[in-house]
Amino acid sequence: MIARRRIDVRRADEQAGRTAEAVAALLLRLKGYRILERRFRGVRGEVDLIARRGGLLVFVEVKRRGTLDEAALSVTVRQRERIGAAAEEYLARHTTLGTLGVRFDAVLVATGRLPRHVPDAWRP
Repeated sequence: MIARRRIDVRRADEQAGRTAEAVAALLLRLKGYRILERRFRGVRGEVDLIARRGGLLVFVEVKRRGTLDEAALSVTVRQRERIGAAAEEYLARHTTLGTLGVRFDAVLVATGRLPRHVPDAWRP
């Protein structure tokens, strides 16, 4: 019974995460970004969204929490390192994008609030 609850909670969290990513992608599209990848998985890390606007390639971490402040605080140093490693791998696979500027953004999502896009949220 307890194991089943854990699975149900995990599934609900997974669905909420996918919904948050869809909201983030919509927000970025409305701001003029083109979504190139969703849930890019490299050997050393994962990136929720990869977007492009003009000469800029943006690696986006989407965080969903109870409040926007909690979401902002939940992007850890370790996650930023893994996202940076995945970004390097993505660029190595897509050499035609190597001339673009690169930025690391966050989109923060909380229930009952408009999502917040944080451009240049960190630098690896």
